[in-house]
Amino acid sequence: MVTPDPTAAPSATSDVKLSVRNLTISYGEEAILRDVSLDVREHEIFGIIGPAGSGKTSFLRSLNRMDEVSDTMSVEGSVLFSGRDIHEVRNVYNLRQRIGVVFPLPVGLPLTIYENVALSPRLRGIRDKSTLDETVERCLTRAALWDEVKDRLDALGSLLSGGQQQRLTIARALSQDPELLLLDEFSIAVDPVTTMRIEDVLRDLKQEVTIIMVTNLVQQARRLADRTAFFLNGKLVEVGETEELFTGSVQDQRTRDYVEGRFG
Repeated sequence: MVTPDPTAAPSATSDVKLSVRNLTISYGEEAILRDVSLDVREHEIFGIIGPAGSGKTSFLRSLNRMDEVSDTMSVEGSVLFSGRDIHEVRNVYNLRQRIGVVFPLPVGLPLTIYENVALSPRLRGIRDKSTLDETVERCLTRAALWDEVKDRLDALGSLLSGGQQQRLTIARALSQDPELLLLDEFSIAVDPVTTMRIEDVLRDLKQEVTIIMVTNLVQQARRLADRTAFFLNGKLVEVGETEELFTGSVQDQRTRDYVEGRFG
């Protein structure tokens, strides 16, 4: 088990994809996440668990500078992504291309299935139809959706079922070719069978991208995450190998109580 050390310097280890130090997030005068320090390794699924209001979603929002679209949200501390402070990146749109986000509810664009996935490549200047076709098929396949929609790519994405729309959202995020994928309660609006399909997709995807997954389902974290962080009342309580969190090898009784369902 790794105890978070707010004073530690960012790790220089080559397999660290994201290094967060002394991160504090506030809305107006109220700090809702305080002094968080942790590392996320390349090609791992990093789980974040904790009760509602513990700062999990705000943590994700800070990682691709979504605080800049809020009048009240402010961020202090450092976030190193591939060794560079994200706040030193001049072009925030390029940063967000490298850090994809999937929100709790499917956010389908009012476009066809094809254009939902082709939009990001088009915005990057890709116009060749064969290249776009290959990208759409590859991303829909990676999101376990291609076989279900390949014969109706010209249909509106909004006409898909909720689970299909969520997988379309994942395909659209993957069309950016992100290095880091942020998932915020991705299964909250989908059925258990679809949830399991998406979980299978994520297990395969971690070979290509690093994934940070916020979930209120502790057993989902146990199934998927290589390591897990526990947030409580705006603080990072501890972080470590997931199975250690669920088998009693924890350093803080609050973590044990939460994963065993005594509160939350």
